[in-house]
Amino acid sequence: MSLIIALIVVLAAIVVISLIARGVKQRKEKRAGARHHEAEQMRRAAKVTNLEADRHAAEAEERAARSKRESLAAEQQQMASAAQRSTAHDLQTRADEVDPDV
Repeated sequence: MSLIIALIVVLAAIVVISLIARGVKQRKEKRAGARHHEAEQMRRAAKVTNLEADRHAAEAEERAARSKRESLAAEQQQMASAAQRSTAHDLQTRADEVDPDV
């Protein structure tokens, strides 16, 4: 009789230990799943941030190119203006040579 009671106690202990081990394993898997989900969210956030950074860099490059075009256009206009002034001065000088009294 005491042997049967001892076997029942041992079997109950084994069942309790296996239930505890299963609970620990499930909790561990749940934590791993939560960490996986969190890591996936971070990866998505990093990708979005990288895309935004790329967009800002492209906008900055476009702005720089536009600024360069405008700078070159302004320089070209200054050169054209200088050429027109030179032409006007030459015309004035020739006019004074043709008719110095005016």
